[in-house]
Amino acid sequence: MSALVGGVAVLAALLAGLIGANRPDVPTHPETRPAIRRSPSIASALPATPPADAGQLATDLNQAQTVIDDPASSSAQLASAGWFEQLATLALEHARASARQTTLAALDDQTGATMRADLAAGVALAGLVTPRKSLPHWKILAPPSPATLIDYFRAAQARFGVGWQYLAAIEFIETKFGRVDGLSTAGAEGPMQFLPTTWARYGTGDVHNPRDAIFGAARYLVANGAPGDIAGALYHYNPSGDYVNAVEDYAAVMRDDPRAFFGYYEWQVIYALVRRPVVLPVGYPRVRPVPVPPSNPSVALSGAPPK
Repeated sequence: MSALVGGVAVLAALLAGLIGANRPDVPTHPETRPAIRRSPSIASALPATPPADAGQLATDLNQAQTVIDDPASSSAQLASAGWFEQLATLALEHARASARQTTLAALDDQTGATMRADLAAGVALAGLVTPRKSLPHWKILAPPSPATLIDYFRAAQARFGVGWQYLAAIEFIETKFGRVDGLSTAGAEGPMQFLPTTWARYGTGDVHNPRDAIFGAARYLVANGAPGDIAGALYHYNPSGDYVNAVEDYAAVMRDDPRAFFGYYEWQVIYALVRRPVVLPVGYPRVRPVPVPPSNPSVALSGAPPK
């Protein structure tokens, strides 16, 4: 039922997502860490692209993590921090092993755990992606607000007993929280990517409705062993060990640090073309795709989203 099995080219961690524009400030949720005291200008101190120096990159990543973990951060600050972390993930993926290890060793505990999980998940998901020769027949939509989505995830957890972090990780991987509106090559659809036959059995309402789709996914996971055997349930969702590992990696990050969800929310859709990966911005196909450099994130990328 997964879009990735059908060839959807969403590269979760290897390629940088672009920040969302013009969304309201994210309200504080009760399941957050205490506010971190910091300078209001900390987000503006983050560079538009990751620095080449491994030590400076670690310093900047720690600052970005502080912004994401602070419930007082504005939407603009979260967007800046999330954007930087995605560029940095891409940079670390393509860095020399020695430079990557130097950066990872200098990170704070939470930042290091997040980055290691993101890199591991990205490697796993990359093996599920087949580059395509042409662009997909999709629309890319603005997702529901992060506060709305997290309420849906937690409501599904309360009803079905499946940890909200697993549901969030699935939707993050499948459609970048509902940005992808279209069929996979296998015919899966909706923000949680259901095949019609699976939705007919486990879904209620509209497969394209975010809440209905999230509840359908929770119901499907429970029918296949969750929460007791979450790995087995995830394997039924997508019969790939790499997929299961990636979902568990992202879910573990959000379980340890619930505020990480607000960073992941900033990731957008990257589509793997044979000739070059591209960003599919909100508004695609009306809005043109933006090429992503395959190896050097400091080239042709800036800190602003495509218009």
